[in-house]
Amino acid sequence: MTDFKPLHETVQLDFQGRTYEWGSGRNWVLFAGPDIIEDEGMVIEVAQELKRLTDAKKIPWILKCSFDKANRQSIGSFRGPGMKKALDGLGRIKSKVGCPVLTDVHETIQVEAVAEVADVIQIPAFLCRQTDLVVDVARTGRVMHIKKGQFMAPSDMASIVKKAEAAGNKKILLCERGTTFGYHRLINDMTGLVEMRETGKPVIMDITHSTQLPGAADGKSGGRRQMTPALARAAMAVGVDGIFVETHPNPDEALCDGPTSIPLNEMGALIDQIEAVWRTHWV
Repeated sequence: MTDFKPLHETVQLDFQGRTYEWGSGRNWVLFAGPDIIEDEGMVIEVAQELKRLTDAKKIPWILKCSFDKANRQSIGSFRGPGMKKALDGLGRIKSKVGCPVLTDVHETIQVEAVAEVADVIQIPAFLCRQTDLVVDVARTGRVMHIKKGQFMAPSDMASIVKKAEAAGNKKILLCERGTTFGYHRLINDMTGLVEMRETGKPVIMDITHSTQLPGAADGKSGGRRQMTPALARAAMAVGVDGIFVETHPNPDEALCDGPTSIPLNEMGALIDQIEAVWRTHWV
């Protein structure tokens, strides 16, 4: 039997007459999409296919797509088309596809503009202890998706929760994305999922960044995407409130995080695996 039980306080998001909910045990939510907005056409292609798959399977889904990648190791790595162009594009994609959007912020100066487009604002793992950033995002009232730093213990996230709540926001999701284990390697402690949820906040498992090999590919990050389904099944067997996954029509040609992204044509099978494990615990 899973250690996860419905939380006393769930997190909810209302979008176009539909309520997305984390923590109740009545469903799990999928965050999925390309790592970054390479071009609008590609993101629309991915989003429409994900919408088709999740509508058919009745899985709540939120489009994940970064407008900028500020934490690239190499100065020559692709970062995106620029803040205004990218956010305008995400707004058009959101309207065209009819889906809520998650994107991340890296500086306090970005928060106001991002909040105009994003339904869920993500705090990157490297920045989860940046007090001003956490507080400014909390004050938007948006759902917060806070990734656990690769350098932090799961229990340390309780302090981050307190920062956000002190700024008046209780709509907080905590995300596991791997812990640094020596050079160029991340590992996952599945008991940490239970520890993080003891903060009273829903927990999301990032199954793609957890397979990353940071800095291991000649100045950029590599990855082991073939390990993603195993991590997904393991996390859902422990019990999580949602899964975060990056997908691309052709990961080997992706401009960012291709080695960890799932081919779009494999997403249906992956969702089926996750749903099958979830049903053994909650249904």
